[in-house]
Amino acid sequence: MATRSNRKRKEISTGRLGVSETDLYKKYPPSEPCTCAVCRIYCQRPGWWTVEQAVEAISAGLAFRMMLEIAPELTFGVLSPAFKGCEAGFADYNKALNGCTFLKDERCELFGSGYQPLECRYCHHDRPGMGKVCHSDLERNWNTPEGVSLVVRWCKMTGLWKKIIHPMGR
Repeated sequence: MATRSNRKRKEISTGRLGVSETDLYKKYPPSEPCTCAVCRIYCQRPGWWTVEQAVEAISAGLAFRMMLEIAPELTFGVLSPAFKGCEAGFADYNKALNGCTFLKDERCELFGSGYQPLECRYCHHDRPGMGKVCHSDLERNWNTPEGVSLVVRWCKMTGLWKKIIHPMGR
């Protein structure tokens, strides 16, 4: 007989407590391209990839243009496009006003590349308030064994792991 904690562990490992990639793509379809003031402001703050999208972005050579955002509860992390100045490091909210590392001349370098984060593709001035819902679902997508594993792998790949384990360079 499975105990409640064993069932919960199985649900987590199979993604049933998270949000599946397929469900996210269905729920948050791409919006129409827009350069209005509201949408340009959205582009200043990097949106989040799904775990699977981040794997693909890393495979495409974008790992050193990502940053690690840590949940306020310190329970999980999310890899996202970096604030300018936070590449291959932790998100430093003092650098948030620098904008996204992929934003050049008010245009996203990732647009149309196949590597644009789901949250960036979805958020739009025609969808007020829906960005928070999308963000919450992406949190659940990252707060999974797959998300944690990818964050650890990325930290080791970029050298951030050594900085965490040996902050004084020992």
